[in-house]
Amino acid sequence: QVQLVESGGGLVQAGGSLRLSCSASARTFSMGWFRQAPGKEREFVASSGVRTYYADSVKGRFTISRDNAKNTVYLEMNNLKPEDTAVYYCAAKAINSGSVYYAHDYDYWGQGTQVTVSS
Repeated sequence: QVQLVESGGGLVQAGGSLRLSCSASARTFSMGWFRQAPGKEREFVASSGVRTYYADSVKGRFTISRDNAKNTVYLEMNNLKPEDTAVYYCAAKAINSGSVYYAHDYDYWGQGTQVTVSS
């Protein structure tokens, strides 16, 4: 069982930046980020494997990167908006299977970190 530990969430004003980190206890095929706002379903944000993918809502503002030597993935979030407020979850796939966009296709999950953007 791979353990994922996130860090870096917090409170920021609109237009500000935050950087999330997620460290895995072992190597995985791909790692990504999802988020869930109150009363909403968990939604895809970004993933990094053979290629990188982004949700349309974050393209041009968020950047995902990976340090394979450290089994760590980062999410650099710039120009944050109040609608980015959510609990952000790190996720990882053990092998190359399924879709990058669907939560049920990921094998491992972190505990989540809160990101709050004030207007």
